[in-house]
Amino acid sequence: MKFKSEELLAELINQTKENIKKAKELQKLDLSVLQKRKDTESWNALECFEHLNMYGAFYLPEITSRMESASYPKNEIFKSGMIGNYFTKSLLPKKKLNKMKTLQATNPLHKDLDASVITVFLNQQSKLLQLLAKAKSKDLTKIKTAISISELIKLRLGDTFRVLIYHNIRHIMQAEDTVK
Repeated sequence: MKFKSEELLAELINQTKENIKKAKELQKLDLSVLQKRKDTESWNALECFEHLNMYGAFYLPEITSRMESASYPKNEIFKSGMIGNYFTKSLLPKKKLNKMKTLQATNPLHKDLDASVITVFLNQQSKLLQLLAKAKSKDLTKIKTAISISELIKLRLGDTFRVLIYHNIRHIMQAEDTVK
């Protein structure tokens, strides 16, 4: 899949701003509402955010490091890789969220959490917006990042942004669903 780099980044910035808006709305809710769960084995809203924070803690420094060390000039076109496109499509939210198994290391089920996890998420999103702005002068295809599940697999920077942001969208939808 090919994208105009500038258009892709603009879309990802808008999606991130929408994620911030939704997180701020959820942050206004009472702690008891945020801790409510559908059943004993499903995440509550705070656990959804904690899960996202775990991924942000890996990807934001990884993206920062790779962008700072890369010397590729800006490219107007981003070409998605096969693996990156597969991950992106699997994370895209559907009307009824498809269940996905999470790794034990990133499963916050039954952690004692408070609303500060949403503040952490919002801080990470601010950093993500800064990285997306810096990416406007980078080659989204040639810069590669490791992924959280294996240092051996690398994704193109554009795909990494897409995966991270679509993952955020998915779990914010899940968090919203838990408070209904």
